[in-house]
Amino acid sequence: MSVRNTVKSIQDIMRQDAGVDGDAQRLSQLCWMFFLKIIEDQDQALELLHDGYASPIPPKLRWSAWAADPEGLTGDALLAFVNGEIFPTLKELPATGCWANRARVVRGVFEDAYNYMKSGQLMRQVINKINTVDFNDLADRRHFGEIYEQLLNDLQSAGNAGEYYTPRAVTAFMVDRIDPKPGQTLFDPSCGTGGFLTCAMRHMRERYVKRPEDEAALQAGLRAVEKKQLPHMLCVTNMLLHGVEDPSFVRHDNTLARPYISWEQKERVDIILTNPPFGGREEDGIEANFPQHFRTKETADLFLALFLRLLKPGGRAAVVLPDGSLFGEGVKTRLKEHLLEECNLHTIVRLPNSVFRPYASIGTNLLFFEKGAATKDVWYWEHRVPEGQKAYSMTRPIQQAHLQDCVDWWGGAERADRVENERAWKVGIEEIKARGYNLDIRNPHTVEADHGDPETLLEDLNAAEVEVAALRDQLKAILSEALAG
Repeated sequence: MSVRNTVKSIQDIMRQDAGVDGDAQRLSQLCWMFFLKIIEDQDQALELLHDGYASPIPPKLRWSAWAADPEGLTGDALLAFVNGEIFPTLKELPATGCWANRARVVRGVFEDAYNYMKSGQLMRQVINKINTVDFNDLADRRHFGEIYEQLLNDLQSAGNAGEYYTPRAVTAFMVDRIDPKPGQTLFDPSCGTGGFLTCAMRHMRERYVKRPEDEAALQAGLRAVEKKQLPHMLCVTNMLLHGVEDPSFVRHDNTLARPYISWEQKERVDIILTNPPFGGREEDGIEANFPQHFRTKETADLFLALFLRLLKPGGRAAVVLPDGSLFGEGVKTRLKEHLLEECNLHTIVRLPNSVFRPYASIGTNLLFFEKGAATKDVWYWEHRVPEGQKAYSMTRPIQQAHLQDCVDWWGGAERADRVENERAWKVGIEEIKARGYNLDIRNPHTVEADHGDPETLLEDLNAAEVEVAALRDQLKAILSEALAG
């Protein structure tokens, strides 16, 4: 059976279980189970590669001890073992020794995980299906990695879980334009399921990783934080699937809960790639971690303030922000002024409001900036939905090829050969200042539809209202006569 068919059959089995409700719970359940199988397969490889390596998971809880035998534990005995031994032990797993980080990864995954399945017989069926996948087999791992990406994509339709997913075409475009290299520190402070991290690893491995030390430098440079339990667990598993030996760099925490001034010079990073949560508000007290002039409860604003502190001189960032961040006033204005003074905001790619459907239907923008030199000009590029398509959707999402025209226009490393066209325009810093740092600048090459003279339109509206009132009176008269008769 192919890996794809294996995953489909596992989902079909889970749908029969009364305890698993919806796609998000199914994926969470599948994730911790696959996680234990992946860790087991990696442990076997590490035992061969490193003398003295010992799995952080106690022997009787290792996948091979209780799950590998197709005729092993099942029914109530299996449920009792999972709920009474595996979860309590792994939630409190001690982290000691030279492989302590690996123990922390296991503990971090299980701290807030939950076994939703109620049938031990169905769980045994799922376990036996999982046993057909060998994560030490490169082809199996690659195929499962592709399927896992699709499962994460499917989360868009799983209620609020969709907020953890950025379309892969968007992440790939942002990574390609930033062009990370092994040895550079790359940070995603709200990493969700790890889309930017996996895209960055793929990019570096295809272009720059030639030797084992290149791969080691790549992995050593990764930094990530995720606040919520489900995407954190999905991200850690995603890292294992992409060949990361120690995914402990993915911390389960709230980046904004740390005081702004506590981020030291040694923690500065070369690259920030992220889609911070927007439209939400932080809990009371979080804004007190930030300087007075940046204090707000709006999450996207706090993250932008933090990005400007975290980047090294010469560091570069690609960030997704909503339209409101461009035209907003108050704290937003102060943030934009600070951004333009501290960084070269060289490009804003304006996206249509259907890119993030169905999770969000608001206009979004990709901001590209480099720290060190103040902004002189901002280039804008307007991305449009392909001809023949009214909007992006679940069935017709944005594809990487749709952004190729922007790549072709982008220019070289210095972007000196850019030209204005019907999709691209440039705005100088003096004009931006005159606009009160409003960056919500529409395409000047777009001809606005002629809706007519406002006074004429108002006269036509008044006339139509008079006509409607007369018709209403006639109708009332007809009804009154009919009732009287």
